[in-house]
Amino acid sequence: MPSASSSSLEGLYHAHHNWLTGWLRRRLGCPDNAADLAQDTFMRLLQARETPVLNEPRAFLTTVAKRVLCNHYRRQDLERAYYQALAQLPEELAPSEEHRAIIFETLLELDRLLDGLAPLVKRAFLLAQVDGLSYGEIAAQLNISLATVKRYLNKAAMRCYFAL
Repeated sequence: MPSASSSSLEGLYHAHHNWLTGWLRRRLGCPDNAADLAQDTFMRLLQARETPVLNEPRAFLTTVAKRVLCNHYRRQDLERAYYQALAQLPEELAPSEEHRAIIFETLLELDRLLDGLAPLVKRAFLLAQVDGLSYGEIAAQLNISLATVKRYLNKAAMRCYFAL
């Protein structure tokens, strides 16, 4: 027997799915991506602990869909940057397709872990962990003090620790 929350979500889906897909299609210009992101929006709601009572369901769906859309654009940017970096590697050093997929999924997870941190904190963390730069090199590259680098890296490490 469905719970009140799942039945209200089912009603929300039936009443507003087509509208949400159209709203996303106008922003994306691609019906396939719009359909995928509409589904992602409802999956987010399904994974939430409970669906709130909604006075303005379309406003609520728009808010959730905007977050999903931001994640979609961020993923595209990350994917583009990753493939640009791969294109600069000599062919003999390029990872296999399987390793590329694993690396990309790891990058996405790292991006999710660091979400919400200030851009310079993320950048410092990535320079240390991915590029292997020292604290001094990071300070010079970001034009910040050594103490700030230490504070940023500590903040990012704590975020990762508590996320795990």
